Order: sequence, then C-alpha cells, then structure tokens
Amino acid sequence: MFEKILIANRGEIAVRIIRTCQTMGIQTVAVYSEPDFRSIHVIQADEAVLLGGARPGESYLSIDKIIEAALTTGCQAIHPGYGFLSENPLFAEKVAAAGLTFIGPPATVIAAMGDKIAAKKLAVIAGVPTVPGHSEPVVSLEEALTAAAQVGFPVLLKPAAGGGGKGMRTVDQAMDMASALMLCQQETRKSFGDSRLFVERFIRRPRHIEIQIIADQHGNVVHLGERECSIQRRYQKIIEESPSCALSPALREEMGSLACELARNAGYVNAGTVEFILDEDGSFYFLEMNTRLQVEHPVTELVNSLDLVELQIRIAAGEPLPFRQQDVSLRGWAMEVRICAEDTKRGFVPSIGLITRYAAPRGRKVRVDSGVDAGSTVSVYYDPMLAKVITWGEDREEARKRMVQALNGYHIEGIFTNIDFANQVLTHPVFIKGDIATDFIPTHLLAEDARIAPPLTSLHYMAIATTLIYHLRENLVQNSLLHLKSRVGASSQQKASYEYVAKSDEDIFHINLESTGSELQWRVLAGDTVYLVTTPPLEFYRRRLKLHINDEDVFFRLKYSGNFFEVAFSGIARTFEIYNPREWQLAKYMPPPIEKLRGNILDCPMPGLVVSVKVAAGERVFRGQELIILESMKMESAVSAPGDGVVESVCVKTGDAVETGTILLHFKKD
Repeated sequence: MFEKILIANRGEIAVRIIRTCQTMGIQTVAVYSEPDFRSIHVIQADEAVLLGGARPGESYLSIDKIIEAALTTGCQAIHPGYGFLSENPLFAEKVAAAGLTFIGPPATVIAAMGDKIAAKKLAVIAGVPTVPGHSEPVVSLEEALTAAAQVGFPVLLKPAAGGGGKGMRTVDQAMDMASALMLCQQETRKSFGDSRLFVERFIRRPRHIEIQIIADQHGNVVHLGERECSIQRRYQKIIEESPSCALSPALREEMGSLACELARNAGYVNAGTVEFILDEDGSFYFLEMNTRLQVEHPVTELVNSLDLVELQIRIAAGEPLPFRQQDVSLRGWAMEVRICAEDTKRGFVPSIGLITRYAAPRGRKVRVDSGVDAGSTVSVYYDPMLAKVITWGEDREEARKRMVQALNGYHIEGIFTNIDFANQVLTHPVFIKGDIATDFIPTHLLAEDARIAPPLTSLHYMAIATTLIYHLRENLVQNSLLHLKSRVGASSQQKASYEYVAKSDEDIFHINLESTGSELQWRVLAGDTVYLVTTPPLEFYRRRLKLHINDEDVFFRLKYSGNFFEVAFSGIARTFEIYNPREWQLAKYMPPPIEKLRGNILDCPMPGLVVSVKVAAGERVFRGQELIILESMKMESAVSAPGDGVVESVCVKTGDAVETGTILLHFKKD
C-alpha cells in the first residue's frame, strides 16, 4: 500500500480524498494556488506545495509542477480527483513515466473513453445503443451546419474531450449555429485544451441515468447500480439520487451489464461512470464515459455502504476487488445536492467574495462534503461548487425530507448560494412524484406560467418563526428579570397574550402569541389556524433556528435588523416586517419606496474576466446582439445589448477583472 499520495486538486474533493487517506493511514500532500493558501485542503493535508498563480494554467493544470511536487515530497501515487487534469491522458502518461502511480485508468483508456467520438465507436462495438449523430468531430461553421442538416435540428454541440457540461449548447436553428459554435469552442479550448466538437440529435425530455462501474487490474468489472442525475441547469447537475425511480430491476441489470461490457472491451481499470439518457418510451442511449470519480459518487457510497476512494486506491495498488457482482445489493435511498456560489435570483450568475458566516447541517444520515468554511474566499477562477449535502433514508421520501431539513439548516453568508433554489426543487409536487427529466428546471421553476404559490402552512411557519424571535428579543430584558419578581399573589402558570402583524410582500398575517405557562411553549394563532410551538432556550437563538411545531421539528435560516427579518424555509426565501397593532396602523399609510433606475449604461451582470469586447464606440447595436464575453468560474457568457442603440463609449478591455454592477459601456442618449 502507498505511504504517501499527492492530491492534484482543490476544494471539497481534495478534502474528501484526504479523509479516506487518513482512515487508511496514508499521508497526503496537497497542492495549491496563491489564492488557496488558507484553503481547508491545504490545512488538512500532511504537507502542501505551492504551484503558482490563480489561473488554473499556472497551478492546477500545470502537469510538470504537480509531478515535481509529488517527487520532491516522496509520494508514490497521485490522485487527480475530478475536473482539472483528471481526464487528461498526457497527465496520466507523464505520471507513469515519472515512476508514480496514477490513481485512475491507464492513459490509453482515458484517451479512448475521454474522447466522446472514440468512446461512441467503442460503444457501438460493445453493442450499446447510441444517440443518433454525426460520427466525426467538427471544427468549422460549414462542417457544423452540414452535420446538423444530416442529424436534423435541434442538435446538441458537445466537446470531444472532457465533460461536466462545459462547452455544451443546444442549437435550435441554423441561424444560431455560428454564435453557439464560437462559444462552445472557446469554452472547451480553455477547459480541456481541445476545441473539437461533435453534433448529435437533441432529445427533448430524457432522464440522465449513469451507471457506476469499478474494475480492478485482474479483469474483474462490477457495476454498483445507477444514479439519477436529471435535475440539471445548463447541463450542470444540481441534484442526484440513487437509485432511480424510473428503472425496474430488469432495466437496471440490462444497463449495468452493458456498462460493464463496454468497460471490459476498453480494458478499463479503476472507478468510472457510463452515462446514458433514458427516453420517455423506455429506450436508452449511451451518452459518454467519465474516466474518473464523479462529483455525485457519495450517493452510490451510501446505498452500497462502500468507500469508492478507498477502492480506487486499493485497485491502483494492485489489490483485487473484494466482492463480485452477486454481492452487490442496494439498500435504501440517497440524495445529493450541490451547493454552488451563484445568485439564483439574477439568472444564476456567479457570486464571489468572502464567506463571513458558515454553519453546515448535522444530523443522523446527513453527510456534508465541503471545501469551504467561514473566512474562505470564493474567486472567479474556479468551479462555483462549494460543497455537497448527502442524505440517506429507508425510501425516497425519507431521504428527500431529510435533505429539505438539512438545507433549511445550512447557513452561508457573504455570498449568494443555490441552497433555497435546490429546496424549491425538492419541495415541488412534480419532483416529489418522481416525474422528472432534464427539462425539469426550465419547465417547472423558470417558466413564467409554471410558478406556483407557496403553501400557506409554510408561510405560516415563517411568520410564526419571525414573530416569535421579534417578540422574545423585544422582551429579553423583562424575561431576564422574571426571577426577581415577588411570587406573592402571582401564579407561574399565568398566561399572557400578544398580538402582532407579519407582512411579507403582499401577504399579511395576524399572529397571536399565547404563553402556556412555560417560557419555551406557545399556543400560536395564525389567521384561523392554531399551532403548538416549542422554542429553544434564548441562548440558542442564532441565524439558524429550530422550532417544534405541531409534533414536528422545523428548521429556519434567518437574519434580522430591527423589525425586518430575512427568513428561508423549504425553498421559500422572504423578508418579513413585524409590527404590533399600533405600529401596523401607521405603517399601512407609509408611501412605497422609489427605486432609481440607471439609464443609458450596460451593467456587468456577474463578476469575471473580460475575454472579448465585440463592439467599439460609435457602432450601432441591436437588441440581443452580443457585446462583451465574460469568463467566470470556468464558463463563458455573453453580455447582450438590452435594446437598439448606439455605443457612446466602452469602459473595459480584454483581460480586465470586473465585478457585478461594473459599467461595461455607455449608450448615446436619445
């Protein structure tokens, strides 16, 4: 067994690998870039080596620097994690040439299976169904249009190298091809060093199903069941679960057997994932093979009671698999949510900055794989994923409810995250039924006609939570002096009643608090509904709140200033204002605030780096025209003209770092 392993990655996956190495008694070496010098993976590793500057090319993508770090620190092996160099055959080849062990498949297999076009050809040989598409990569616009004409619109542009949703776009018509092709090529070139793309038919409402396989150096190949990864946004997975409610035992075995057959034909070794899309009619097609550990591997670990990183390390050290296919049985249900730094209310633009407060959820059957803590800095240079929350239950509903409660108690301040958005998915009636596909988010959450009103009970819970905290804070002094009062002629069971009004947007709730004789127990009337509520002791009031309402533990996240409360619960994020009856009578007549608009400018929608400026002063532009290309968190996005007009001045240039709200250019006034 290895004595020391270098981890060629950062963030939560580096921390997760360190955890397994510590359990196995293996020393670890972390590598880091200049901005990551205080990162958790650097602190937790036994040793750490600085690679270079912030840009991945200067650090985490520098093959020679990483290998030199492994050699100088006396490592015997390198674990690549996922992303960065994990699917780079040249890296695996150079690691082996340096006398080190690459914890993953051989370089030749990475080259074959990591290239989607080559992998598709291998799948055909192995008898695995494939999506109809053009068999050769395209480079030019002419080639892309020709291929699309053969396949038929809509088509999907996909990078020939790499995965993770980078460099993928749907093209609905020929006139959109030029722009999509350019952006895809730029993204895939920067992410994988390869601008080749291929064109395949876009299937409208598929499920995304992937099979986890594990193979040793002795010819044993086993699959560990499937993962449902259909909840996606821009081809980035958000929620994964295992097993999938769409697969019967027979279909699971068929897909698993084909995945293993493909791995055998390719000479695969170590952990890998064969991805399929499942059509509404039950047909399934090979999508790609990921020659590395997947982000969503924890859900497979929980339903199989295995440590996939430990298996990876043991296989790389030459050990055989300790089990056979007949020994594999799935138990219970697991769900995972990816916690990302993004502002979901502003089109999911990246969010950067310092994490000022951080408190991860805890509890039975709740696991958090995190790469950040209070004081961590989130930059534009790396992937927006901060952490993953994984829950387990005896069945899907138990795992789902546990996840909802876990996210209710996940508190991050200083940046925006997708925590509440993920809870919107988890609490949506369609998701609860399991009727999901890759278009779930645009169809059920983002479409204007798909929005549903929050449940009244949830709004009542939020109004009760904010009102109770307001009341207890306002009466803190009186409560602290209760023990000094004379007991003569007074009863400790005497009840007191308090009236408040809680306002959120257009919703107004009349809340009556009635003490039941205990300072921790309340009878609350919200409208015409009665709730029995137990609060924690005052010293436990933080920005996370746990109440016991009608025999149920309920978790909230909240921030308050005066009588204003920002509260989040089960995917609903609202601001509440709390008034006593007299204050409410005055507040009703206050004029609404006036918002000032900024005209004739183009604001930057997200933090990032300016990749390209496509317009100059004096040029006439039209609504929707791409003016500036930004790169943020490994993705490129175009900033388009909000309307027709003439550019008066451009305020940025290629290479500039910009923040949200930075003025990019001015338009001439009418």
